[in-house]
Amino acid sequence: MDERLGTSRAPGRPGGGEAVDEREAPRAPAVGLTSAEVASRVAEGKVNDVPARSSRSIRDIVRANVCTRINAVIGVLFVIILIVGPIQDGLFGGVILANTLIGVIQEVRAKRTLDQLAIVGEARNTVRRDGATVELAPAQLVLDDVIELGPGDKVAVDGVVQESDNLEVDESLLTGEADPVFKRPGDKVMSGSFVVAGTGAFTATRVGRDAYAAQLAEEARRFTLVNSELRNGINTILKFVTYAIIPAGIALIISQLAVGSGDIPEAVRRMVAGLVPMVPEGLVLLTSVAFAVGVIRLGKKKCLVQELPAIEGLARVDTVCLDKTGTLTETSMDVDEVHQIEPGVPVGEVLGALGAADARPNASMQAIIDAHPAPEGWAEQNSVPFSAARRWSGATLSDPAGRTSTWLIGAADVLLPPGHAVLVAVDAYGSRGLRVLLLARCSVPLTEALGNPALDTDTVTPVALVVVKQRTRAEAPATLRYFAGQGVEAKVISGDNALSVSAVARGLGLPGSERHVDARYLPERPDQLADAVEGNAIFGRVGPQQKRDMVAALKSRGHTVAMTGDGVNDVLALKDADVAVSMGTGSPAARSVAQIVLLNNNFSSLPSVVAEGRRVIGNIERVANLFLTKTVYSVLLAIVVVLANVPYPFLPRHLTLIGSLTIGIPAFFLALAPNAERAKPHFVRRVLRFAVPCGAIAAAATMTSYTIARSVYDGNLAAETSAATLTLFLVGLWALAIIARPYTWWRILLVLAMAVSFAGVLVIPFLQKFFQLQLVGTTAPWAAVGVAVAAGLLLEGIWLFTRRAATAQPTT
Repeated sequence: MDERLGTSRAPGRPGGGEAVDEREAPRAPAVGLTSAEVASRVAEGKVNDVPARSSRSIRDIVRANVCTRINAVIGVLFVIILIVGPIQDGLFGGVILANTLIGVIQEVRAKRTLDQLAIVGEARNTVRRDGATVELAPAQLVLDDVIELGPGDKVAVDGVVQESDNLEVDESLLTGEADPVFKRPGDKVMSGSFVVAGTGAFTATRVGRDAYAAQLAEEARRFTLVNSELRNGINTILKFVTYAIIPAGIALIISQLAVGSGDIPEAVRRMVAGLVPMVPEGLVLLTSVAFAVGVIRLGKKKCLVQELPAIEGLARVDTVCLDKTGTLTETSMDVDEVHQIEPGVPVGEVLGALGAADARPNASMQAIIDAHPAPEGWAEQNSVPFSAARRWSGATLSDPAGRTSTWLIGAADVLLPPGHAVLVAVDAYGSRGLRVLLLARCSVPLTEALGNPALDTDTVTPVALVVVKQRTRAEAPATLRYFAGQGVEAKVISGDNALSVSAVARGLGLPGSERHVDARYLPERPDQLADAVEGNAIFGRVGPQQKRDMVAALKSRGHTVAMTGDGVNDVLALKDADVAVSMGTGSPAARSVAQIVLLNNNFSSLPSVVAEGRRVIGNIERVANLFLTKTVYSVLLAIVVVLANVPYPFLPRHLTLIGSLTIGIPAFFLALAPNAERAKPHFVRRVLRFAVPCGAIAAAATMTSYTIARSVYDGNLAAETSAATLTLFLVGLWALAIIARPYTWWRILLVLAMAVSFAGVLVIPFLQKFFQLQLVGTTAPWAAVGVAVAAGLLLEGIWLFTRRAATAQPTT
């Protein structure tokens, strides 16, 4: 424990101290910069100008929505149609333009929402300027600023320590090493680390993009869909479609030239008609729009989504790990009782003096300070701040008579050995859901106590039990019931006494709250630890590294884990969880690694995030069935046309009309509709299970109708195309009617509106001419309807099969 006694890590280690004669001299006085010095550094560009976490620039948004693989493919085909004409066959180009504009507008709206929320939830830094302390945003820091540090504070820029009062910094997010590093004046601190105990101040030596963690943070904090199963699945589909387009286009143009007697413009139009519907152009757009709208909706509920995949991830979660304090209970506490063990000791004065000695009190110590103000005549000689790893704090105090004693206050079951008589009373209070702190006299100096984790009864003398009452959150029971009803298992992982945590959880109605474990006795072997974590619901006395190990154990068993927390001791577990959620009043370190920050500090907001994620995933999967059905039947139609050596049955305008009415327009409504279906894994597999057979049925029905029409009309290509278009539209409409289930009034109206719109095209002369559609006679049109009905019945069978398969498939 030499680091705690004042010896930093070996030279050369990130954040560790170097030899005294090699240390960088302080670059600014402890009083901080003057306003003139700040202005000079701003003018020189020496500002912490790291981009905002929440979003990318508008320029990046426009580039990402315009410069896509899909737009490149469709753009080339659009230019070809502009060359050969007519313009009606280039309608798909206008659809792509509209899609791109909608995507840009929605993402810019989401960016503004995120930026505004990020400002509200931004961690502020305490900086010394002009001889006073001020609260500044990270972007306002300049080179040589003197920045104060306390427990839970995140180090925003690189620097050199100026002052240290038992300052301990956790650099595990940078170095991977879990042990905190004791920092002395002259030691370096690095951006991305955070304070676990003590206080101090440092001078900024590197700011902005020069800081150690700045580049990594800039990459990690973008408004992105990276690591999203949904987006990755869609990209996989698009990759294969793109590879298939080139050979399909070559085969189509050759076949259409052969059957069209060398009519190049007509062959080109038919080739483009075969290629355009292969590309699920609206699917990527709707995915981006659905996520962006989700961000805006959650923003209105004061939920800051710092990484978009968190919306999807939380919808897939099957285990949520909750920190008790700040999540199930309020962060503020009250002293309920002081039970004196050793008579004659002025307990109230000792507690008041300990509170006065704590520069950054936690919630428990603040409750003691509120109940016991600082007494007169007491002086602090030395102190040790509270640490989540130690679970106690202490101070050497001299009383008004000049007597000096060392006092410790913290977890009784840590300061006392197992079986101690006092622990019986501690457990009695804990069974009522109360937090109990032990005030004890220590017979050895603080430095020796720090180096002796197994203090015995000869070292520690119990003096009093401080009973602290915590207020449970009113919304917690309903939120826990929601998770239980959704099949999400809740586990409470806390640093408090397991018995006390169990009592609180039991009062809130948490399932399995009677299964509580003291984490100090958990097995260390990963497989045994995983068994213990899976089999119990309440864990007390959990250290920061143990929280991380428990999250890893759950993930090793295939669980998708969400972790909520607000303290510095939660940071490691938050970082490793699939989804990290922090309260807005949480420590800056916790908020910096969280993907979702509940700015209203309301645990009941989590169901809203889950519901939003399920809406996005469920609806995107719903519309993906439509888009990929179109891709499948387009590919199959192209293959059949090439093999049969017949004219392609459609012009681009026909497939634009069918795609818009059966997929494009309805998909916008369906993608943003309410949807509470539970998220399931294997997105691509499930979508293809429906889309491939449905696309095959649609292609077979279309070619059957087209073949019948060719025998009826004998070379009237416009009439043949009209019959094939009618069949494909009706099959597509039937697929839409299936995907729109379960029906609501607006979904029924949506399907009917699409049917009426197509009917209008068939009966209004202008539209008939514009789209080159006209049903001739009755034989072929009624045959087209009959074929479509038969295909629709087959679609129903496919739907029943896929629903049964989905029901049998486990959720995640």
